[in-house]
Amino acid sequence: MSTTQTNKIEIIESLTSKIKEVNFDNLSFGSVFTDHLFECDFTNGEWQKPVIKPYAPFLLDPSTRVFHYGQAIFEGMKAYKDTDDAVWLFRPDENYNRFNKSAVRMAMPEVPEEIFMNGLHQLLQLDEAWIKKGKGNAMYIRPFMIATGTGVIANPSNDYKFMIILSPVTSYYSGDVKVLIAEHFSRAANGGIGAAKAAGNYGAQFYPTVLANAAGFQQVIWTDDATHTKLEEAGTMNVFFRINDTLLTAPVSERILDGVTRKTLIDLAKSEGIEVEIRPVLVSELVEAAKNGTLKEIFGAGTAAVVSPISGFSYQDVYFELPKIEKSVAIQLKDKLTNIQNKLEKDTFGWTVKI
Repeated sequence: MSTTQTNKIEIIESLTSKIKEVNFDNLSFGSVFTDHLFECDFTNGEWQKPVIKPYAPFLLDPSTRVFHYGQAIFEGMKAYKDTDDAVWLFRPDENYNRFNKSAVRMAMPEVPEEIFMNGLHQLLQLDEAWIKKGKGNAMYIRPFMIATGTGVIANPSNDYKFMIILSPVTSYYSGDVKVLIAEHFSRAANGGIGAAKAAGNYGAQFYPTVLANAAGFQQVIWTDDATHTKLEEAGTMNVFFRINDTLLTAPVSERILDGVTRKTLIDLAKSEGIEVEIRPVLVSELVEAAKNGTLKEIFGAGTAAVVSPISGFSYQDVYFELPKIEKSVAIQLKDKLTNIQNKLEKDTFGWTVKI
């Protein structure tokens, strides 16, 4: 290994690379990781010297707080390589700001922008060869932080570890997606941590989703915890509904994540002259629109899949198949967004940031 120091980050380079062992034409999402990772510890009330080093497991004490009290947060981002081999991030400031909002909600220290952004840029520069050109190819970026203090007393940890790992990905295709509208389970509650990218939010979704899978559905559309009458998110994504020619999506709240893809699609839709209403969407409204033929599309929006069209939904044991749409708004917006991310169209919004 060789060691250097750049902009206060110690860089320990791997002597060998795994890249030749990877089949980039057959990647399972989030299962392959690059040669290096970024790491910075928070101890004694301050952030320590950050380091980029070879990707490898690390040891934790059995009493480490993250295992017992769930102080863990993360983000999902992507980097893209254009036809001139330049590497671009998409709205990284949004992810950075949301990461620290999650940290505050989970009683964790905020990560300084210099550590987050410099670490991200230098890690991507070091493992740039893993980022492949071509629409659909990207580098999935997972910044995360865990509580590393020891002891099983039920208090916030004093020590934390912030890390960034990288995973090359190709186009995310989930096949035909049928969803079950939740009548009992909720993703989050008022006063809870639904607006944070907390690990526990996702763990809590697994059981209701397993039940939906057993019933023949790929995902759950979550409803509000108080009345189960308002549609909130689809699986781990924000969700949009197209009734006639209007896009509807729920406003962000304590229960609903402020998705970067969600807000991007809203801006793109408005720029394309598509009417958008950000308001509570009722289950009864969706069912009525499905019955009278005005419901045209439902789709999820998130970093991994960008846009995930939904083919039908079930509510109270009644299944509603959506019509096949020739001019899908979901596909139109996805193409526009991925073209901007891959620098195939001009970014008039100022969303892309060069590495």
